[in-house]
Amino acid sequence: MIRVASYNMRKAIGTDRKRRPERTIEVLNELDADIIALQEADRRFGLRASAIPLHMLDAHSDYKAVELDTRADSIGWHGNALLVRKSIEVLEHHLFHLPTLEPRGAVLADVVVDGTLLRCVGMHLDLSGLKRRQQARAILDHLKERDGNPSTILMGDLNEWSANGGCLRDFAEDHDFAPCGRSFHAGRPIAALDRIMVSRDLRVVDSGAHLTAASRRASDHLPIWADLAPRVRTL
Repeated sequence: MIRVASYNMRKAIGTDRKRRPERTIEVLNELDADIIALQEADRRFGLRASAIPLHMLDAHSDYKAVELDTRADSIGWHGNALLVRKSIEVLEHHLFHLPTLEPRGAVLADVVVDGTLLRCVGMHLDLSGLKRRQQARAILDHLKERDGNPSTILMGDLNEWSANGGCLRDFAEDHDFAPCGRSFHAGRPIAALDRIMVSRDLRVVDSGAHLTAASRRASDHLPIWADLAPRVRTL
């Protein structure tokens, strides 16, 4: 069983408008996932350093950030970052631009979890529905152009309010959605803006939105999670 999660951590600023990275780390530890896609992982101004100081992440969690060859103190690319357990091997990492008027991007990593090769993509899509669909197509086309055909997990804040339209229709061509439920707003979840999507050689065993006292305070989004297993093929 492999657990993955996605979390728009809002630069470690909670619903009380206070920046408390230790609270974000508490939520990450509660998730106990093998791989976590983060959105809004870096601070917005100045050096745009990681909103979670790297020494705190190392000292108080079992996670390491996938290195993305960006700014020295950053863990993200346009706010997108991937965390993995310290024991997990990262074979490759990659970042790419997404079509939009404002800076947007996505991050990719090939990792090995318990002997299983996984290709993971983290994203934070546009507020515009037209741009979201263009970005979804760009991500899917990018995946088709890459070498190999490993099991694939796409995660992030899609900003899609529709239940099954818009960019969801594009992703659904080759991926299944984990039924994680509503994740926004953390205080009173009314929308499923955050999504986990998996290639059809993976099976979603269980999934949900992570609702705890800490997660309700740490960001305006709840993290979502999914437990995955390889799909058993039948003759």
